[in-house]
Amino acid sequence: MKAFGKLHPVTLLVYFVMMLAFSMFLRNPVTAGLSLLGSIAFCCTLTDRREKLEDLKFYLPLSALIVLTNPLVSHNGRTPLFFVNGNAFTLEAIWYGVFIAGMIAAVLLWSKAYSKIFTSDKFLYLFGRILPKTALILSVALRYVPLLKAQAARLKDAQKTLGLFSTGSIADNVISAVKVYAALVAWSLENAVETGRHMKARGWNTVRRTAFSTFRFRVTDAVFLAVFAAAGTLLLLAAAKGTLYFSFYPAPTPLPADPVSVSAYALFGGLAFLPFFTETEESIRWTCLRSKI
Repeated sequence: MKAFGKLHPVTLLVYFVMMLAFSMFLRNPVTAGLSLLGSIAFCCTLTDRREKLEDLKFYLPLSALIVLTNPLVSHNGRTPLFFVNGNAFTLEAIWYGVFIAGMIAAVLLWSKAYSKIFTSDKFLYLFGRILPKTALILSVALRYVPLLKAQAARLKDAQKTLGLFSTGSIADNVISAVKVYAALVAWSLENAVETGRHMKARGWNTVRRTAFSTFRFRVTDAVFLAVFAAAGTLLLLAAAKGTLYFSFYPAPTPLPADPVSVSAYALFGGLAFLPFFTETEESIRWTCLRSKI
């Protein structure tokens, strides 16, 4: 239903920028875990079962690769587990790999939620008057991502009917994938030329551009924006004072658990799970209304 997406584009942009920034720069395991869980919960409300399975197939191997790779390149830490060619595999490096994997997964999931919620019309509404050409180019480029995915799936199905991808061997899969890629490149170039011709035929950039939008800044948007601004300011102050400081090397520091840190955790957790609660509340409301029909 994307109830959270009904907010004003300015409010949505402030929220996603905040979550991405805090997820990347707050070096704290608790905030990283809350961000990861909040992004997972939000994405689960936006995707179907098939897409959830595809996400699992992508994020689980990626996280495992990061966790296993970090001890190979970082040998810091006071707790060596074993040695390979004189290089220590430390427990701290493994824990730091887990932290980095969770942080990267959270950033990717928040970015995915952004792409689901922040549609091209919202992007053009925010930046169309300031940078009209740049906004249009970015909007068209973002639009091509789902188009390319859908066209690639259609090309792969067509190639399967012609007998490709049939043997299951690595060589056959590589050759078949190259043919699909070549056809996809040709299709994308042709589609780009056609888009340019259509825009020229409709008079693009010949007269002064006008804009129309149905977005209205409501009281709800003002309340959400005020909450985001207050929460972001408090979290920045907590981070600046060092109350959320945590270090993995050379040994993990004690996890901050004073009242200020706990309050910051609760505040950040509320921000991280706000979209999920909004979507859940909307779903429950729709279920109740449909049950009364």
